[in-house]
Amino acid sequence: MIALGSDHGGFELKETIKKHLEERGIEYKDFGTYSLDSCDYPDFGKAAAEAVASGECEKGIVVCTTGIGISIVANKVKGVRCALCSETTSARLTREHNDANVLALGGGMTGPLLALEIVDTFLDTPFSGLEKHARRISKISAIEE
Repeated sequence: MIALGSDHGGFELKETIKKHLEERGIEYKDFGTYSLDSCDYPDFGKAAAEAVASGECEKGIVVCTTGIGISIVANKVKGVRCALCSETTSARLTREHNDANVLALGGGMTGPLLALEIVDTFLDTPFSGLEKHARRISKISAIEE
């Protein structure tokens, strides 16, 4: 299951992503927001990230206008490795090298067609499992302690 979260600036892209996930048969849980009314991205980024960190959801996708603020929030949650991606190569490499478990997108920065390619790349790329990458991820986890 994929955790979704956005503020008003990411709402429309989040809705596009939801439809895409449904078409792919991928379950998701939407942690809001549920309208274009102005709201605060930390509320929704935190909720989605916590669902990933707890194991309730396997991965997450969070969206605000730039993707920056909501990615910062997600990365404050212990156990979350959130990557802001604006093209598919970064989405592939952050999965292969960093085992990122949350993807951040900028609803005002990335168009829907490219965003869906980034989502598919992120969701479909496995972690490489290479020792050097696992070692580096362990060092990131140690910083959280």
